[in-house]
Amino acid sequence: MTIGAIPVDQRVIGIDSRRFASIEKALVELITNSDDSYGRLERAGEGVREEGASGEIRIEYERHQNGALLKVTDQAEGMSFARAASILTYGGAHSPLSRGEGEGRGFFGRGLKQAIYGLGHGWLETLHAGRHTRIELFRDANGGYLFDDGEGDRESSDGDHRRLGIVANGTRVTMVVENPLVPISHFHTLVQALADNVYLRDILERRTVSLAHLRRGRVVEESGRIRFQEPPALTLVGPERPASFVFQQREVPFTLTLKRSRGTELTLHGDDRTNGLVVLSGMAALDCQLFEFENQVGTEYLFGSVRCPALLERLAEGEAIISDEREGLNPRNAFVQAFSRAVSRLIAPHVLAEQEKLRHLARATTSRRTDHMIEHLLQRMSRAAVQDLGLTPPPAGEPREAPLLDTALRFTTPFYYRRPGHPFQVTLLVDRAQLPEGAVLAIDYALPDSFAIDAAPAQVSVEELGEEGRLTWILSGEEEGARGEINVRAGAYWAWCEIVLARHASHHSHGGVPHAPRRGPARDHGEAMFLGYEFRNLEATLDRAVYSPEERKILINTGAPTVQLYVDGRGHFRDSARLLLAELFLEVIAEELATRKLAKEGRQASVADFHATKRAIVRRYGSEIHRSFLSV
Repeated sequence: MTIGAIPVDQRVIGIDSRRFASIEKALVELITNSDDSYGRLERAGEGVREEGASGEIRIEYERHQNGALLKVTDQAEGMSFARAASILTYGGAHSPLSRGEGEGRGFFGRGLKQAIYGLGHGWLETLHAGRHTRIELFRDANGGYLFDDGEGDRESSDGDHRRLGIVANGTRVTMVVENPLVPISHFHTLVQALADNVYLRDILERRTVSLAHLRRGRVVEESGRIRFQEPPALTLVGPERPASFVFQQREVPFTLTLKRSRGTELTLHGDDRTNGLVVLSGMAALDCQLFEFENQVGTEYLFGSVRCPALLERLAEGEAIISDEREGLNPRNAFVQAFSRAVSRLIAPHVLAEQEKLRHLARATTSRRTDHMIEHLLQRMSRAAVQDLGLTPPPAGEPREAPLLDTALRFTTPFYYRRPGHPFQVTLLVDRAQLPEGAVLAIDYALPDSFAIDAAPAQVSVEELGEEGRLTWILSGEEEGARGEINVRAGAYWAWCEIVLARHASHHSHGGVPHAPRRGPARDHGEAMFLGYEFRNLEATLDRAVYSPEERKILINTGAPTVQLYVDGRGHFRDSARLLLAELFLEVIAEELATRKLAKEGRQASVADFHATKRAIVRRYGSEIHRSFLSV
C-alpha cells in the first residue's frame, strides 16, 4: 500500500475545498469530467448516439441524517493506472486541455480532488483495457490531504464489472459526505438543482444523466433522464444567429440565441439561474450573464445562449479567460471585453425595447401579501390623522345635506370598557343616506381567542340593516385585561372601536353617546384620508410618489426611474423592494399630514414650520411604517 501527500501546497487544496463544499458543485465537476471523456470517444469515432443523447452518467445518492453517500458512474474511456495517478498532480498545467488532449473545463486541473475533499473523503475506481485501478483520497488526523494508490492496478474481474455496473471501460467516483458544513439535500431538491444548473445546461442535452435514490443500498426512486425545462418563450434572436467581432485584426465568429419568457418568472442569480445568456465554448459552459446589461431593468425575462469556440481556444493557450475565483468570464481580459461589447450590441435593441415598455407602463401591481399590508397601513394612518392630529380629509364631491350622523359610520362609543364574565353589546350606527346604493360593510375583527362573539360576518349589506341602521354584536370574555378591536369600512368611511375587559369596570349598562352631529372631527371615526394607493405613470412630474386629494390615494409614479428599477417586465412590483415602498409612503403621508396640520393652525406659509412639523411626524410614525413593511 502506497500512501502519500497530494503533491501540492496543502493550503491551496484547503482553499479550493472550502470554496466548493457543496453536493451540487461536486456533482457538476464530476459530470463535466464524464462529459469530457465521452467527448474524446466521440471525436475518435467511438461514440454511439441514441435518442438525441449519447453516454450514460448515473448518479446514486444515499441520504443520511448527518451525511450522505454519492456515486457517479460513466461508461466512457476509463483510465490506466498512470493516467489515474496523474490526477493527483494539481493545477492547469497538468490538465488535458492544457496538453491539447481535450476541450473540456479541465483546464483548472482541480475538479475531482476539490469535489472529494470539499465533501469529506472518497475514492476513484476505473476500468480500462482489462485493468482495475482504485485510488483513495482522504485526510489524516492533522488535516493533511493524502492519497492511497493501492500500489498499482490489477487485472479486472467479472465481479468488478458487475459491482461497478460498467460494461467495458468506465469510471466510478464515490464520495462520502462527512463535512458538517455541507447541506444534505433532499432527493427531489437535488434533481431540480441539477436540472437548472447553468454549467450542466448543455451537457444535459447531449448526455443521459440520471439520479437514483438509495436507502440502505437499495434503489427506492429513480429520476429518469434529467433535463432542463425551458419556459415557454418568444424567440427574439436566432436560434443560433451567426455574428462576429474583430480582435487583433482577426475575425472571431459566435452565435446568439435570445428569447423572452412568456410570463414565467425566471431565476435571476446563482448556479440555477434561468435568466441570462449561457456562454458556451466547445463542450464547456463558462458563464451565465447579460454582459453590459447585467442587473439592468428590462432584462428580467430574457434568456438564451451564446457560443464562441475561440474562448476555449484562448483558455487552452493559458489566457485568463476565466476569473481567478472561477466565477465566470474575466471582465478584465481584453478578448472577453471585445466579446462582451459584440454580444451587447446584438441584444441592446431588445433590452431597450423592454425598458421602453416600463417607461410607458401605466399601471403596476403588487403581490396579495404586499397589497394587504399596505391596506392596513393606510387604515392606521387615516386613524392617526383623525384621532391623533384632529385632521379632516380634503373635500370630495358635491356638498351634501346635513346627515343624520356626523359620519356615515359610528360605534356607540369608541371604547368599550367592560367587565369579564358579563355579556355586553357592541353597536354600530349606520346612516344609509350618506352611503351609495348597494354599499357593503367590510368588517375586520382583531379579537383574542378568549373573546366569545355571537356572530362575526366579514361583510354585511347596508340594505340588510333596515331603516334603523344598526348592527349589533354580543360579546363576552373571562380573561381580565383581554383587548380587541373591530374595524368597519364602507367606501370612504370607516369606524373603529376598542374593547377591553377589566375587573373594576362599571356595573351599569351603557347606552353610548348621542347620535346628533358634533362640531369638529370625531375621536373614534371619520372619513379616511388615505383610501388606497395606485401605481400610475405621472408624466407631468418626476416625483416618485404624490398624494391625490381628489381620490384620497397615494400614487406611486411608474415613470420615475428609481421606481422602475423595482418593477419587472410584467408590471409587478417586487416584494424584495418593500423598503422603497416604506420610504415612499412615509414621505407622502408625512408631507400631507404636515401640510394639513399647519393649514388648520394657520401657519401654512412658514417653510421652517413645515419642515419641523414634517420631521416631528416622521419621528412619530416612521418606525411604525417601516416595521409594517417588514412584518409581512
